[in-house]
Amino acid sequence: MRIRPGMFAKSKAGRDKDCIYVIICVNDDYVYLADGKKWTVCHLKKKNKRHVQPICRPCCETVTDDEKIFKAVREFARGQDC
Repeated sequence: MRIRPGMFAKSKAGRDKDCIYVIICVNDDYVYLADGKKWTVCHLKKKNKRHVQPICRPCCETVTDDEKIFKAVREFARGQDC
């Protein structure tokens, strides 16, 4: 599966295991994630691609607003019963 900005992703490893994020940027080896609360667009979480499970459902077209990202992650988590 091709990882693209704007997709949801679930952390598979680390202290944040099972947390839901939105992919902001994709590099060769890393993805940069935000949740809109702790990890904002200005302060992204850097995570290895192998430690992230992309979710096919897109978040939103624009991934520059922390409030929209936070609401989207919260709504997605409610639907997944996390």
